[in-house]
Amino acid sequence: MKKIITIAGSNSQKSINASLITYTNNLLENVDIVSIDLNDYVLPIYGADFEAENGIPTAVKRLDELFNTADGFIVSLAEHNGSYAAVFKNTIDWLSRVNTKIWREKPMLLMATSPGGRGGATVLQSASAYFPFMGANITDTFSLPSFHNNFKNGEINDEYLKEDIHSKVNKFQIIIN
Repeated sequence: MKKIITIAGSNSQKSINASLITYTNNLLENVDIVSIDLNDYVLPIYGADFEAENGIPTAVKRLDELFNTADGFIVSLAEHNGSYAAVFKNTIDWLSRVNTKIWREKPMLLMATSPGGRGGATVLQSASAYFPFMGANITDTFSLPSFHNNFKNGEINDEYLKEDIHSKVNKFQIIIN
């Protein structure tokens, strides 16, 4: 069975990106899903001096080993001031010290959501340009705008957006198989 690693790029206990990941996980069929909570991988802020003095943290090594087992990734990015959340950026900075191709050239469905009408479009654009250099094979992107209007009771309630994500998840599943 294929293993999919899903990550919400946030450390918020009430992360709307985690809600989107949970919804997306429920659309997947016949796969082993490993959902990563960045709160389970508490890391010091990356710095060359820290790394030289202390080496790679054990949590980074564990996460890197887990990434080695993936057949694909689904990532939903929180947007903070038009960029990645600090916890996510710090995590990928650390992971890149072990393997510069952190995404292992595996298929990735890249998503974002936000309370605003652009749905994390800026961070999604940035990640779409940057992640391939880090080994991501982005199969598609999905943006869920106006989260609190378009996501109720654990699901997307806008029919167009619901059809869009279903189509992109189906495409992702075809590619990983």
